[in-house]
Amino acid sequence: MTDPAATDLDARYGRTPRGRRPLLLMAVIGVLAVAALVWLVRVAFVQSTPPVSSRLLAFDIPSETTATATIQVERRKSVEASCRLQAKAADFSIVGELTLTVPADSPREQTLPAKLTTQRAATSVVLIGCTTADTARPH
Repeated sequence: MTDPAATDLDARYGRTPRGRRPLLLMAVIGVLAVAALVWLVRVAFVQSTPPVSSRLLAFDIPSETTATATIQVERRKSVEASCRLQAKAADFSIVGELTLTVPADSPREQTLPAKLTTQRAATSVVLIGCTTADTARPH
């Protein structure tokens, strides 16, 4: 049995019994949330497993016009990679640059020496990162 006072309030404030619309809205929101979660997981996985990664192991400044560095390159598959290094001066300006090419048929994990010729005295060597034909962002 329904309370007559509740029915009067429903009529007064224009409330109607719940229909299918809220259930449909909740279903659409649920589908969108699942799709967004799947996309997020996929992007996180792709970004966390790049085809090539690199790190600077050491650098040295043996003369006013030379800088040397040692980098480690790891590739997930046998693809050609390009690794970019920069020599920087005390004022952070770039005084030398070198791009090393790692052939596709070389070992997947390797340590590479690099010798940069500089315009003037460098104080540091920075590894910008390595890229492949499929990736534009260095890792």
